[in-house]
Amino acid sequence: MDLQDLGIENVAQCYYQLSPEELVAQTLARQQGMLADSGALAINTGAFTGRSPKDKYIVKDAITANTVYWNDFNIPVTPAVFDQLQQKIAHYLSEKEVWVRDSYACADQQYRINIRVITETPWASLFAHNMFLRPTEEELEYGSIEWTILQVPGFLANPAEDGTRQPNFTIVNFTKKMILIGGSSYTGEIKKGIFTILNYILPQDKNVLSMHCAANQGKDGHTAIFFGLSGTGKTTLSTDPARKLIGDDEHGWTASGVFNFEGGCYAKTIDLSADKEPQIFQAIREGALLENIGFYPGTRTVNFSDKSITENTRVSYPLHYIDNTLEPSIGQLPKNIFFLTCDAYGVLPPIAKLTPEQAMYQFISGYTARVAGTEAGVNAPKATFSACFGAPFLPLHPARYATMLGERMQQQQVNVWLVNTGWTGGPYGVGARMKLSHTRALISAALAGQLDNLAYKEDPLFGFAMPEYCPGVPEHLLDPRNTWPDATTYDRQAMALAHLFVENFEQYTAHTPPAILAAGPHV
Repeated sequence: MDLQDLGIENVAQCYYQLSPEELVAQTLARQQGMLADSGALAINTGAFTGRSPKDKYIVKDAITANTVYWNDFNIPVTPAVFDQLQQKIAHYLSEKEVWVRDSYACADQQYRINIRVITETPWASLFAHNMFLRPTEEELEYGSIEWTILQVPGFLANPAEDGTRQPNFTIVNFTKKMILIGGSSYTGEIKKGIFTILNYILPQDKNVLSMHCAANQGKDGHTAIFFGLSGTGKTTLSTDPARKLIGDDEHGWTASGVFNFEGGCYAKTIDLSADKEPQIFQAIREGALLENIGFYPGTRTVNFSDKSITENTRVSYPLHYIDNTLEPSIGQLPKNIFFLTCDAYGVLPPIAKLTPEQAMYQFISGYTARVAGTEAGVNAPKATFSACFGAPFLPLHPARYATMLGERMQQQQVNVWLVNTGWTGGPYGVGARMKLSHTRALISAALAGQLDNLAYKEDPLFGFAMPEYCPGVPEHLLDPRNTWPDATTYDRQAMALAHLFVENFEQYTAHTPPAILAAGPHV
């Protein structure tokens, strides 16, 4: 490999396009991981077990200065900062082993972007193999690279000298078409780096709506889209034995259909079981990469309930590890959209039908509620609002994506549903998590049209239309107020959540049409 164009010279060894088997063997030989009894490779990502959004930067230059929506997620740095760090990384890699992986993003060839990922560990190259689309030998020989990622966890920036906040960083340069990742081994930075650039290029240059969502397709050819933040169930609910999986996380919506950006899945594994999620469970085999999991003592059997390292335990595997995938990963135009939220307050209904205006309000809000965890005894739910269900990855203003979604929803007359995969009967610590079987039944009924001609009741506070009946789901669950021991306590909790929605939306009111503003909670 000629790495000199990147300033990288005199590497000890360059491993190009190795097979998963070779990468696993190298990882084991370097004592950087171990095999689970399923055959999957298990590794530890070290200090970082998740993304670091406050340390993600975009180079501000002639291309980006007036197009990027500069905020807490899109933090500007100068070209000089990027150039200095690139030079330091190139020097750092001299006399070291490097792994080079050529792949591409976007299953629709009209929008394909060829990617080169250069890493300093073999297992990070395995991640890139699993997650991106894999070119043929002929494509490797005649293709050209458009974007390059340099992932160097062992390199630490000097914040005082290099202009970063901390020693770790991710920097995107749209002019040089490069992404630098330093100081963090968390593989999700690689994946989301490419997602970030696609969220700029596709809407800005190609009139394609980029989406943080999962997608699948039924036997009738109709596509369903599942929006949701991490932990809301995108991967689980889109992986349905009765439907063809298009992808579990990142897609583009064109004038003719929906296509996957990726060639693999990156699934959360906390509390994973063969009974609840059989397809994901069975995908954890040779070639899959497990991150930050624990084992039962004295065994190589994964304890999927082990949170001792992190609750954000993960597995990456190629898309074809799921039996019923669509090949290529391009679906027809969607007929149903599901907004998934894990409402730890226990307020929102298990399913509700949204008007177009309510759908736009919920899309811009991007709500879920996470449980804070047990640190320092804090167990209360915490509301999270992430515009378009993916604010940290959106270089453009949220209104750009919301407008494009609204146009497509109305053109295609798409049904939009809000689905709460969180708590019922009370908040976290009091109520119970929605049963996966009930959520699946609700989504299946919506997809089959079984909720089309039923009686609905309106939530007086949020305005949602809640079905009064659904096959396979106890009727009392359909109205969350009925599930709480005390209705007055529910009303107080619901009002508190409604105020959080309104307060969050204040940042968007100046550029939001009155009809969408009116679709928010009635407080």
